Amino acid sequence: MEYGRRQFIKETTAGTMGALVLPQLTFGKGLFSANETINVAVIGVRSRAKALTQSIHNYPNAKIIYTCDVDDVIIEENNAFLEKTIGYVPKVIKDFRKLLEKKDLDAVFIATPEHWHAPMAIAAMQAGKHVYVEKPCSHNPHENELLVTAQKKYNKVVQMGNQQRSASSSMLAVKEIKEGIIGNVFKGEAYYSNNRGSIGKGNILKAPQTLDWDLWQGPAPREDFRDNVHPYNWHWFRTWGTGEIHNNGTHEIDVCRWAMGLDIPDAVTSFGGKYTYSDDWEFTDNQEVTFQYAEGKTITWTGHSRGLIQPSQPGRGATIYGSKGVITLSRNEYKLFGLDGNLIKTVEEQVKSETTNTVGGGGLDNNHVTNFFDAIRLGTKQNSPITDASISTLMCHLGNIAQDVGETIKIDTTTGRIQNNEKAMAYWRRDYQPGWEPKL
Repeated sequence: MEYGRRQFIKETTAGTMGALVLPQLTFGKGLFSANETINVAVIGVRSRAKALTQSIHNYPNAKIIYTCDVDDVIIEENNAFLEKTIGYVPKVIKDFRKLLEKKDLDAVFIATPEHWHAPMAIAAMQAGKHVYVEKPCSHNPHENELLVTAQKKYNKVVQMGNQQRSASSSMLAVKEIKEGIIGNVFKGEAYYSNNRGSIGKGNILKAPQTLDWDLWQGPAPREDFRDNVHPYNWHWFRTWGTGEIHNNGTHEIDVCRWAMGLDIPDAVTSFGGKYTYSDDWEFTDNQEVTFQYAEGKTITWTGHSRGLIQPSQPGRGATIYGSKGVITLSRNEYKLFGLDGNLIKTVEEQVKSETTNTVGGGGLDNNHVTNFFDAIRLGTKQNSPITDASISTLMCHLGNIAQDVGETIKIDTTTGRIQNNEKAMAYWRRDYQPGWEPKL
């Protein structure tokens, strides 16, 4: 289903962007010439940035000229990684607002905590930059609306990091599903399994001198520094993160929606809870979400953050059910089964990628980053334009909202908005630190 037929994003009123507003720079190059280099900045350089860095370096017409982070320890570690991996150390600019003022900068890669993704991407577009943003592309549904509207307004290439959209085996599976290889498709199962430990009870401390805690928080309301938040466990705090359904579910739910040719669901139901440790973790650690569509079609999400799914199975994946067969999809292969469960064929990716350890990157990162750059330079069709990727992000938000309100929520499939439920709509947007609210 072509996303252009939807009217998911309502036009927002033109305004200012508070502290995020930057002078709009002239960026009139259009498509790049064959030998022209795309100058890149990587923002947030701890983990996913390592894989992105290698993929950017592998593209012959791109060069990292800036990096940006607010933690000196992470910066120093990344500089050593860069020297070893790509052979040079780009200039470091700690405040991304000053980075976006650079006229020699063409594109940014955003690998920060999630509360920064949409506000930073919007600011980058306002400064005339193309954007590659890691999933999820927003912290809340309101930011989804702003982000897609900004892309249309500023006409920049914006790609989300759902790398399996660039997997040749998955592309083949989607093509064959559309051609009827498993008949009438009716269900997609997305799942993720891990055994994350306790994050404990955080102690309120003075932030390390090496960390700009105020800038790390950015658009989020201010909180005291705790010793169990940075650099990774912010995922499990509502102020900065969005839980496992976004941290990993975005990928697998996106694959199901893509394979089934579906768009915005009619209704969303969630069951689950936090069952394992008594700690500061604020989301479910085990969750079951059902996305309902017309004609009885469904997508389900099973998230086991703490406690591996039994019996033993791969740590993540998607299974598509049809009237004539079943297809399983992972980052490294596509398998076709008959209704009797017998394997009919396997199609493997030529270059393997990590499935649960995403820091090391792999073939799909290379493919996805190449597609992003080719869209900028050559006008190549994107594998994950933000107008489409934002729907998968929205679905994850709706899963969390259904869980929070404890009831099935009905969705307007034209706009993506929750229908006739003020309690649920209260979760549509967040509170922002004064002066940091993103606006167009």
